[in-house]
Amino acid sequence: MKESYGTLSQTINGLIKEGYTLDFNLQKDRAAAFDAESILSPDDFVIDKVFRFEGESDPEDQSVLYAISSPTLNVKGLLVNGYGISTDEETDHLIARLSTHPENH
Repeated sequence: MKESYGTLSQTINGLIKEGYTLDFNLQKDRAAAFDAESILSPDDFVIDKVFRFEGESDPEDQSVLYAISSPTLNVKGLLVNGYGISTDEETDHLIARLSTHPENH
């Protein structure tokens, strides 16, 4: 996995090519992978990498992209959240419950 792919959309496209094909979204304190018709508990997956982005023209246009995977279920996907003022508190709470691969610390 690269350290940087460029913009948010370029990073998403790059990670999709690396197998991060599921679109993880929140559903009542769980991450739902709508593409796979499965609902995963935070205990089921880990954060592989975190990418932060700032808008060039608007400093409030910030986002964070999480590349996450489930080794037990053999799936990879992406979760996008706002950053700074734009953050979604539910997503923050879910992310706080996830573990991160030790090599990415």
